Amino acid sequence: MLTGVQVLLLGGDARQLEVIRKLTELDAAVTAAGFDQLHTPLDGAVQADYADDLFDGVDAIVLPPVGTDDDGRITAVFSDRELVLSGMQLARVPKHCVVYAGMAKPYLRELCEQYGIRLVELFDRDDVAIYNSIPTAEGAVMMAIQNTDITIHGSNCMVLGIGRTGLTLARTLQGLGAKVKTGVRREEHFARAHEMGFEPFYLSQLVQHAANIDLLFNTIPTMIVTAQIIANLPSRAVIIDLASKPGGTDFRFAEKRGIKALLAPGLPGIVAPKTAGRIIADCLSRLIMEDTNKRGNGQ
Repeated sequence: MLTGVQVLLLGGDARQLEVIRKLTELDAAVTAAGFDQLHTPLDGAVQADYADDLFDGVDAIVLPPVGTDDDGRITAVFSDRELVLSGMQLARVPKHCVVYAGMAKPYLRELCEQYGIRLVELFDRDDVAIYNSIPTAEGAVMMAIQNTDITIHGSNCMVLGIGRTGLTLARTLQGLGAKVKTGVRREEHFARAHEMGFEPFYLSQLVQHAANIDLLFNTIPTMIVTAQIIANLPSRAVIIDLASKPGGTDFRFAEKRGIKALLAPGLPGIVAPKTAGRIIADCLSRLIMEDTNKRGNGQ
């Protein structure tokens, strides 16, 4: 249980409603800001206007999956008020306070480091990333169906990167009857892809393998689908880029070439916010409980 633990939850989307539900079920004292436009109760949490004194005495600060932007602004889809995280606010929290976010941009990392506050990025964890890969794969398949005039069954698909998201996606496409090529960098990934029945190739050979592809899915967050690659794709191809913004595709050249290219980060929160919220909530509650137990044991 989290009885007596003070949690400040700031902004976010429908996923955060599941986080609030889980934390209050565990008896945490949750104060939530950035929900003034929400027309349903917050399941035991205290709804508050965003103010500096909310930070006094909190044990945990929960930010949205994307944390803050490069200027400290916090996304709050249920509010029309601006939420900005500043150093003055972090200066008010106890030293044992932990900041939790899905991922953190340099602004948030530097701010926490400056004030000696521990920052935990949930999406860096294997368990969260693997669970999240399920709604990501389903969302990618949904986009593929919506943006093509062919079935996935029998189509020629390419997945770039078979990390935690790419592997789940490749298996999902294969299960739907697609012929799946996988672009990899490491020998062990090549061997694993071959063992699973995909057609692996090294990313250094991407240009040669781009011809005759119907659907190209990218999970690599660096520029990988360059103009040279796009020039080799058939005009019917559709690119679905799942990497975090700005993605790994030359979208300008794709548009010039007349190839449909879609940037689709954050699919779990779009296609399955309840499931994605539960994934975050389960992990977050365990971590807060672990931190609370360590403090109680004097560690």
